[in-house]
Amino acid sequence: MSATKRMTVSQALIEFLAHQWTVDAEIRERTIPGVFGIFGHGNVAGIGQALKQLNVDQPELMPYYQARNEQAMVHQSVGFARMHRRRATFASTASVGPGATNMLTGAALATTNRLPALLLPSDTFATRVADPVLQQLEQPWDTGLTVNDAFRPLSRFFDRVQRPEQLYSIALAAMRVLTDPVETGAVTIALPEDVQAEALDVPVEFLQDREWHIRRPVPERAALARAVAAIRKAKKPFIVAGGGVLYSSAENELRELVEATGIPVGTSQAGGGVLVWDHPQNLGGVGATGTIAANRLAAEADVIIGIGTRYSDFTTASRTAFQNPDVVFVNINVASFDAYKHGSRLPVIADAREAIAALSAELEHFGITAEYAERIAREKAAWDGTVDAAFAPSGLERPGQTEIIGAVQSASDPQDVVVQAAGSLPGDLHKLWRVRDPLGYHVEYAFSCMGYEIAGGMGAKRGALADGSDRDIIVMVGDGSYLMLNSELVTAVAEGIKIIVVLIQNHGFASIGHLSETVGSERFGTRYRAYDETARNFQSDRVLPVDLAMNARSYGVDVIEIAPSPSAIADLKAAVATAKASDRTTVIHVESDPLLYSPSGDGWWDVPVPEVSTLTSTQEARERYERARTAQRPLLGQEQDR
Repeated sequence: MSATKRMTVSQALIEFLAHQWTVDAEIRERTIPGVFGIFGHGNVAGIGQALKQLNVDQPELMPYYQARNEQAMVHQSVGFARMHRRRATFASTASVGPGATNMLTGAALATTNRLPALLLPSDTFATRVADPVLQQLEQPWDTGLTVNDAFRPLSRFFDRVQRPEQLYSIALAAMRVLTDPVETGAVTIALPEDVQAEALDVPVEFLQDREWHIRRPVPERAALARAVAAIRKAKKPFIVAGGGVLYSSAENELRELVEATGIPVGTSQAGGGVLVWDHPQNLGGVGATGTIAANRLAAEADVIIGIGTRYSDFTTASRTAFQNPDVVFVNINVASFDAYKHGSRLPVIADAREAIAALSAELEHFGITAEYAERIAREKAAWDGTVDAAFAPSGLERPGQTEIIGAVQSASDPQDVVVQAAGSLPGDLHKLWRVRDPLGYHVEYAFSCMGYEIAGGMGAKRGALADGSDRDIIVMVGDGSYLMLNSELVTAVAEGIKIIVVLIQNHGFASIGHLSETVGSERFGTRYRAYDETARNFQSDRVLPVDLAMNARSYGVDVIEIAPSPSAIADLKAAVATAKASDRTTVIHVESDPLLYSPSGDGWWDVPVPEVSTLTSTQEARERYERARTAQRPLLGQEQDR
């Protein structure tokens, strides 16, 4: 008979997680290096007790970390996972009811971004002996339904431990999904609060070290041959590089491929950093928020080589980015779901690094023409000049966001990481931020979740520290996103973890304000203004007397306020330098003019405008919308005779 250990379900689960290891070639690291938790009646006597017990018996085995909001726990996990290229993440435990549902947004964000996060929401009594328990949702048509069932469509894996004996199969299945490049995302194990405290005889084997090896599938020969044949025929090939390049650590292989062939590269938001910004083949972001250089060449390309991209509507500019009528798509992705996107007839289902290496070998004597090379250099130089001009200080008391980005860029170091997620900043950063490190561009733009920034930045900092890196994490956040979830600044203070937060106040929603204007809604509801009793709206000129700098200061962080003045940009640069020299979290508050826009990248985003309206502004916007839609393609991957 095999040896066993008498434990509760929670104790067994936590000790099991402490012994899971991810192996990626020569890299071996803890898959779950810690647990975030906020305790309530659902988990304080279960997971909470298990963590306390380990903290007493073996404090290094599974560290516990506090958070101030359950959603933020998942954001921190995702930020950490991205910095570790999906090899590791945190577990997050929450109590029954609102504690659990607070994690729903985090679950959706993790799954949308294809980044691992382990969620352990507590659930109502499996025995139903206390029914209904405090905070229990009741549905007369399904008495077995709980709020945790809302995690099902948001998770890549969901199960509920209804009996202690189910723990083994559920825990192992959860780990498989967490460490699978194709399947990974939010992994949810619902834990009824009574089952958490129940005991069972756990096989010692279940508690021993277990390794999960990252799969790196190589491309099938036939699929590779078809892709190579298409590329060899190309006169104007173009690479769209996504996050998959970074998650497979393929940036060196990509650089070698483009240097050998001359093929230019445009990046998705997740792909920022695959090449340093000044590499001759790096044309910057592509798509709705891309650069003119990338978008012009993408529009003319006859072969698009997508590597590790999921082809979001921003990357494809709502299917208007690729205008060559004979364009052919070669889609390289570890997931067939993405490789076949938009009807591609040339999918290559493989790990990005393995596929790029195979392409390089097959394209050994292939290269672009001198004419195309000259065009690439010309477009890149023109865009670089545009950015230089945009970064130049204007001397305005309230600078535009472009100048602010330029100031932060100039004061940062090459290995620093910029973190962002929502508002107008992702679009501006995609075009303007000059990435100098593979992990230096951390923009969550799959879910574009307002409030991710500070928590995600904390997770990114934890990820850097775990790797022994002292690189600075620079969180850039607008006042709208800051107000959504700023409480993790308290977590930074409690643990002495340093991040730099550049808080840009424009008194409203800058990006949606601009979008509202372009679709004919005249910035309605997008300004932070006092309510106008007569007009019954928030369009008055009375700016709210909200002091966000004082709010940040109340959390115990250092705060530097940049007063509106002609020297605001110089003062901002000096403030970033001061923050970098400090070992404490610093919030830098600066006001901007939301009506000063970044240079256009000639991208488009499909936001439908009402067909009929009494507003002249909406009628005019509909006319512009109809004209823009004529450039849309029904399928990106449609293949015509060539």
